Amino acid sequence: MGLFYEKFFRGRFFRLDSEVAHERGVQGMALLSALPPLCRALEAWARLPAGTRPVEAFGLKFPNAVGLAAGFDKNAEAWPAAAALGFGHVEIGTVTALAQPGNPKPRMFRYPAQEAVINRMGFNNEGAAAVAARLAKQAGPGKRRIPLGINLGKSKVTDIEKAAEDYLASFALLADHADYLVLNVSSPNTPGLRQLQDESRLRELLGAVTRANRERAEKPGKRRVPVLLKIAPDLTWPQIDAALGVIAEFGLDGIIATNTTLARPGFFATVNETGGLSGAPLRVRSTQIINYIARATGGRLPIVGVGGICDAAGAGEKLDAGATLVQVYTGMVYRGPFFAAELARALADRQQT
Repeated sequence: MGLFYEKFFRGRFFRLDSEVAHERGVQGMALLSALPPLCRALEAWARLPAGTRPVEAFGLKFPNAVGLAAGFDKNAEAWPAAAALGFGHVEIGTVTALAQPGNPKPRMFRYPAQEAVINRMGFNNEGAAAVAARLAKQAGPGKRRIPLGINLGKSKVTDIEKAAEDYLASFALLADHADYLVLNVSSPNTPGLRQLQDESRLRELLGAVTRANRERAEKPGKRRVPVLLKIAPDLTWPQIDAALGVIAEFGLDGIIATNTTLARPGFFATVNETGGLSGAPLRVRSTQIINYIARATGGRLPIVGVGGICDAAGAGEKLDAGATLVQVYTGMVYRGPFFAAELARALADRQQT
């Protein structure tokens, strides 16, 4: 399926502006979501062989290890079709408390020869209230084909000193709809956001969210939602150690490693576009960080590995480094909509050998 996409469809998509092509992809997946019989048929085709063990992490079961990373379906429009494409989970967002248009266009750029993308989208989304209203009309936790994560970020207009309040506003609106939540403090495209990775600010944010989560679970009919932290690949080892210390202090359920990078290796040293670089150039660094976290935590902290997965070898590399699950996005841009199904099969075959 991947070769078919690359031969017959990728060229057509790549003649479109990057963001327009992305919007067409979301629209196509949303249309598929509106056709449940077709979704079920495709899901049956993508399903792994009987006897394949599900992946268990942070109290959830995943039919396979491959997820759709945040950034594709920002507003919960298309995710119900993810299982039909072979994904074992999907993460929507990033969602902010306030609706926002994001950064000025153009803001997404493809580099096919490098299998990479630079984006400076800036958390463009409809806001937590609108996303919560849409999710309320869709299958909820416990009734879904696959787990749904919701990635939360800070609204651009919110001062960094009030970041915790901003995340709490989104948490209050979206926790009921999430199988797990992610605190995104690592996008390079919202001014000041990465300051939230500093130990003192991170302690304030995680303390506020975990307290709200605990208080929520004490209410009748409510449950504690697993919470993960998404970090940048540009942190130093001491900074990662500090973040892991805060994660342990507040008992977070996992970590996502990593977001896009501000580094400009090799070919990209002469590229002038600002924003986060994703795709193949990020592969080595993200794997190094996964391995470092796995060793630093003795394998006790579930890791979702993201960054530069363009084939089964790249996905397997992340799992070998210590990841429990992996996520893709840029790889799907270059390999097509059934990339997840191909990866999941390859990883399942690998599990049997």
